[in-house]
Amino acid sequence: MPTYQYACTTCGHEFELFQSFSEDAITLCPECQGEVRKVYSNVGVVFKGGGFYKTDSRPASSGE
Repeated sequence: MPTYQYACTTCGHEFELFQSFSEDAITLCPECQGEVRKVYSNVGVVFKGGGFYKTDSRPASSGE
């Protein structure tokens, strides 16, 4: 289940919620009942396995 970040436009309260894709986004702050907005941030991507780095296909150094 994805985690969404929200911030209140009235009091500035920031919080996270676990919500399924089918649930509607919340609109009210749990602290002051003000309007909230979703906060979007960068997502970290992790590549696992061989072939993702240029050093994976580089021949072994000869030790020079």
